[in-house]
Amino acid sequence: MSPLYRVRVCVKEVKGGCAMGYKLSDCFTVERFYVSDAGKGICIHALSSMLTLLSPFLKGVSARVLGIGEQNSVGYAQCQDPGKLYTCGGLKSRKN
Repeated sequence: MSPLYRVRVCVKEVKGGCAMGYKLSDCFTVERFYVSDAGKGICIHALSSMLTLLSPFLKGVSARVLGIGEQNSVGYAQCQDPGKLYTCGGLKSRKN
């Protein structure tokens, strides 16, 4: 069995607004297929954009091989919320 790695997911940029309220450098950790220290929670749109990449990344497949980065251990994924015309695009505040 392959060793499992810890993946730290952090917000690099927010364009417009984020319905979840994510801000630059907000982070959570994925380890052994579990999410920890998610703070305010995890947005389903953000999670869906990285879900298929997390499993191989946790098993040590490099970001270069996955086509998501120029460094082996740093990759990028983008939120899939399409924004206007189809959704609020994160421009409305999340309701608690």
